[in-house]
Amino acid sequence: MYYFNKKVNLSFEDAITRVKEELQKEGFGILTDIDVKATMKKKLDLDFRNYRILGACNPPFAYNALQAEEHIGLLLPCNVVVQETFSGQVDVAAVNPLVSMQFVNNPSLGSLATEVSTRLKRIIENMP
Repeated sequence: MYYFNKKVNLSFEDAITRVKEELQKEGFGILTDIDVKATMKKKLDLDFRNYRILGACNPPFAYNALQAEEHIGLLLPCNVVVQETFSGQVDVAAVNPLVSMQFVNNPSLGSLATEVSTRLKRIIENMP
């Protein structure tokens, strides 16, 4: 599976706040925060459900990855999505770096991808 996810018992806004807190505990900051709902309204005049894409970055891990593979920035940052599903539940999902790294032919990234994957999975698991 290319992602980890969990349905949470929080409002959409509370889920955003909580996932940011969990990311911070694991050493991640937010580089980008894309509000898909607002973008769809502004650019296409379409109504869309609550959907946010948080571009999370752990600077030491990012630095090590960039040192090992010059084009790895194509796979950075690690995206975390908070969305209201079609059924009205709130779902939090994070990319699984182990899957995306399978396509990078650089064995030195293996342990780094494993560590980032472990942290992102723990973030999802820690959501209520």
